[in-house]
This record gives sequence, structure tokens and C-alpha cells, in this order.
Amino acid sequence: MLLDADDIRILQLLQHDARLNNKEIADKIGKSVTPVYERIKRLETEGIIEKYVALLNKNLIGKSLTAFVHVQLKEHSQTILKSFQREIVKFPEVMESYHLTGQFDFLIKVALTDMPEYNDFLMNKLATLKDIHTVQSFFVLSEGKRETAYVLKTPPMKKTGKKK
Repeated sequence: MLLDADDIRILQLLQHDARLNNKEIADKIGKSVTPVYERIKRLETEGIIEKYVALLNKNLIGKSLTAFVHVQLKEHSQTILKSFQREIVKFPEVMESYHLTGQFDFLIKVALTDMPEYNDFLMNKLATLKDIHTVQSFFVLSEGKRETAYVLKTPPMKKTGKKK
């Protein structure tokens, strides 16, 4: 699906503040409310907008320990890869999971309260999964950047063929 300049501007606005209402968005992009409402509904229906969320301060909710865990599996059959992927996302500590190329098969981001909670996650959850060969964990000391908004490029303006 092709996104036009208005679609992109709406998406940019919503990525930075999903609480904006249709009137506020319409005012910001110079359109009326009804076309903005229809565009947003279309963007939702087509799956471009997947959901709306609130971003929380992890320190204020007691999840100040972030770990990135590399997992290498013993085997790489489709069944084993899919099984691991299906099981790992069931753990509430897991915030993100990626199947990778390279030495490790998965990169898992986990959010935890402290090191004892990580130990519990490792020993009583991750280590119970079948076919794990190697686990290597990296703990975040500080965040340099945490962004959730994608950079969207506005398409070039179409030439009307009229000379000035």
C-alpha cells in the first residue's frame, strides 16, 4: 500500500502522541476531521497501525534491570525453531524476541526487577526449554537512546504539469 503525505504526517503525529484526537490531528495537518478519521480507520484496518500503547518509566514500575539474552539452539530444524519461538514469548519477563542470523539463533530482551529475578528467570523458565545449547546474557548499564517511532519519509510531490 502506498502512503501519501497526509498518511505519513498522521502516522508521525500518532507515533509521538497516540492520545491526539482526530480534531487535533486535523488541525495539525490542515484537513477536516472526517477525512482524518477515515484515514486513521483505513491505516488501522490495513494493519499499518497495529495498536496504541502507553510507554512506561521502567524504573518507576520496578523493572530497572534490562538484559539482552543470546540463545543458541542445539539443532535448527523448523520444528525446534518454531517451538522455541512459541515458548519464549509466553514468559512475562520477555519484552522482545528476535530470530537471528549468525552465531546465535535468538535475541531476547527481558525486563526484570533485579538480579535474583533474572536468576529465577534463567533457572526456572529459560533453562526448562528444550534444545538450548548456549545462553549468553548482557545487562544494560545505561540507555543511550530508546525510540519507538519509525522515521517515515514523505513521498515526493507529484508534478501537476502546470507552469508558473
